[in-house]
Amino acid sequence: MIALYPGTFDPITNGHFEIIRRASTIFQVLIVGVAVSEEKSPIFDHEKRLSMVNEVLNGFSNIEVQPYDGLTIDFAKQIEARVIVRGLRSPADGQYEFELASMNKKLADDIETVFLSSGDQNAFISSSLIRQIAQEGGDVSDFVHPVVHQALSEAYKK
Repeated sequence: MIALYPGTFDPITNGHFEIIRRASTIFQVLIVGVAVSEEKSPIFDHEKRLSMVNEVLNGFSNIEVQPYDGLTIDFAKQIEARVIVRGLRSPADGQYEFELASMNKKLADDIETVFLSSGDQNAFISSSLIRQIAQEGGDVSDFVHPVVHQALSEAYKK
């Protein structure tokens, strides 16, 4: 069975990695979809985000990293995913994620959404928080892969 874990990954964090690692043990094929998402004004361009995600996930035999643009549900149909995997860090994420899952179900009732909750060590990590800390010169090395840490350091050189 093919599952999709979509995101902007600006940047990919240890929280993302945890959900991806766990999902890869559940599904035969896990496609990590890296969304273009220019409307979010990402710090890294799409090619850099793809490159970082590929490097962080190097070594997983059942994970493919693919770019996409447009609606996630349309991409899920295109790759014939039967499941969309979403991570939940806290109850606050739940409302938005349940609304998204309900809309996706209306658009494609044959595709399920599965939620994986973050472990305690990653529940507070978000890409936006990582960017904010890095921008202010804070140390984010405990929250991201070394390649991501390096990229953030270069992006926010003062």
